[in-house]
Amino acid sequence: MAKNDPYAALRYKEFNIFLLVRFAMVFAWSMQFIVIEWEVYSLTKNPLSLGIIGLMEVIPAVSLALFAGHIVDQKEKKSLLLKCLLGFSVISIGLFLLTWPRIVADFNQQKILYAIYFLVFLGGIVRAFMGPTIFSLFSLIVPKKVYPNAATWSSSVWQMGAVLGPALAGFSIHWIGVHWSMCLIFFFSLMALMGLSQIKTKPILNPKIGENVFKSLREGVRFVFTKKVILGALTLDMIAVLFGGAVALLPVFAQDILKVGPEGFGILRAAPAVGALITMFTSAYFPLNKNAGLKLLGAVFLFGVCIIIFGLSSWFWISVVALFFSGVTDGISMIIRQTILQLKTPDEMRGRVASVNSMFVGSSNELGAFESGLTAKLMGTVTAVIFGGSMTVATVIATGTFFPKLRKLDLQKDLEEHEKATA
Repeated sequence: MAKNDPYAALRYKEFNIFLLVRFAMVFAWSMQFIVIEWEVYSLTKNPLSLGIIGLMEVIPAVSLALFAGHIVDQKEKKSLLLKCLLGFSVISIGLFLLTWPRIVADFNQQKILYAIYFLVFLGGIVRAFMGPTIFSLFSLIVPKKVYPNAATWSSSVWQMGAVLGPALAGFSIHWIGVHWSMCLIFFFSLMALMGLSQIKTKPILNPKIGENVFKSLREGVRFVFTKKVILGALTLDMIAVLFGGAVALLPVFAQDILKVGPEGFGILRAAPAVGALITMFTSAYFPLNKNAGLKLLGAVFLFGVCIIIFGLSSWFWISVVALFFSGVTDGISMIIRQTILQLKTPDEMRGRVASVNSMFVGSSNELGAFESGLTAKLMGTVTAVIFGGSMTVATVIATGTFFPKLRKLDLQKDLEEHEKATA
């Protein structure tokens, strides 16, 4: 295999199937979240309701994260992911029924809203298990030597789903309505289930099967907090996503500020994911491993700047460009963070470390949505976005100061040392 083979991970058949499964999952999940956002804001016309959507998902996701990581490390990964996908499919059916006028004709708005929040809450439970399971299954499909390349392709597929899901959500709301858009989401969840059936059952690598749950959880948390590089990367992304969550307010921008309707909403929502996707495909040919720490800090700093520009803009296409470049920088951050986690985490602790990651980073998307909705209510939508971008910039400066190991991180050296050890 060539040293910088951009297709190294794609030479493993099961990894290609894994990518198809991940695409279908991300596409369905991201499209569903956008359709729900649009429906809830259309019902309430209250930006705080968008924040509540995020809060309903983040409460169970954070509360169960560590426990879910313990379960993932103790159980077979494919069967767990199958259960997660079945759970998501049931939730999609529920939302399909809740958006069917014939079914909810006799329901008042408050009942519909509470039912949607409840299903989103159940989705948070599913997500608590899904993230660690995918992270752990990933490491069992490809060898360690191709982890950076596999992380690039996996993140690229994630972003492809995040591009097409929101974009299609905006257009499908316009073309076929919210109800039939939910039907399309259910179809993609079935596609993921069919793809997963083609992946073989994997061995359980944890030598401590049956370990006391509280001892297991303490061990996972202790590992993350003693690995300063991992802790620094997670902290940086958590705060950046928490305060830079401008995308949660896009329904407000699309409907009330830029006045571009559902089509413009789809373009705005897809713009950052398009930027990230381009970055990720490019990084397959030009790896980000060398001086990774400085690149990570620089990328998140520029992400904050892009969010500030988006908040200040009152022109649709300037807003689109700002979101596009926020995606470019976010793509760099995501690849480097995923590579750090894959290279620095022992096989037997992947579920627990991924759970801590989901508490730091994954759930900060929903907390960011709540923070954005709350600050928009208190400060005004534009001021809230500018405030979030400014906090992101300040966080980068603080992280670079207090985590010197992260600033000096060079993943290329780690890969070279691993190749020498396995030669």
